[in-house]
Amino acid sequence: MAGDTSPSVALGDVVIVGGGCYGRFYAGQLLLARRRGAATWRRVLVVDRDPHCLVAREIGVGSGVELVVEDWSAFFDRYFAAAPARSDPPDAVVPSPLMPHLMYEWLVRRARARWPRREVETRPVPLGPGTPYDVQAPDGTRYVSYADWLCPTHCIEPATCPVIRAPRTWDMAEAMDALTRRLDLRGPTAGPVLFACRHRVYGVGMFDVATVLEGDATVARAGAAGDATDVLVGTISGCHGAASLLHLGRWDGQTDWRAGSLAVVRPSAT
Repeated sequence: MAGDTSPSVALGDVVIVGGGCYGRFYAGQLLLARRRGAATWRRVLVVDRDPHCLVAREIGVGSGVELVVEDWSAFFDRYFAAAPARSDPPDAVVPSPLMPHLMYEWLVRRARARWPRREVETRPVPLGPGTPYDVQAPDGTRYVSYADWLCPTHCIEPATCPVIRAPRTWDMAEAMDALTRRLDLRGPTAGPVLFACRHRVYGVGMFDVATVLEGDATVARAGAAGDATDVLVGTISGCHGAASLLHLGRWDGQTDWRAGSLAVVRPSAT
């Protein structure tokens, strides 16, 4: 599942979440793609709190891969604050299947920085998209999948599913769109804000940093009027997803912007 015959892919920064077995695989595949002329990039940044993680031990410095020893949340607060809204070639994030819902957590921190006097909280996603696998975690995140089987490791989700050997007729983005409309019938719901991880090269899936920043702008627009509203947020692939519901309480319109490490964008600027 790691091969690729597509034309060369040009990338800016590539941020890999975690330096363990998954991060080691992704970094190795990107290096292989570059050696074979299938990909170029400005930087590959592997973020892990452990300076002796698998990437550090088996790939090491000087390979073209940089290890950033930092907590994931702290890194993304700093990195996204400095990231341009658009970049050419695009900057991208390579998520780990086992990571928390990091992009959603970043949106929550952004919303609390934007509206410090407003109720900003996570609420359970009350409905599922109708997928065979649908489990709600204690923190309210809903983990869903169209697969009721064990998927191959590092599957790139081709048009023909490698397990059932039949066309992949489903798409999680469409399911999240439909779920948002259903939720909106129960109460005002914006979105969905989707971070869609798609295969780019040699078995490595990613989503653009610009998509994350656009998601923050969507939350800002949804809450600008001051009415109570929810925003459905999902980190997804074609087959799988993690969905969370960001609740914004009613806001009196007073501006009380916090100074801090997070760059703040006023809703009127979006």
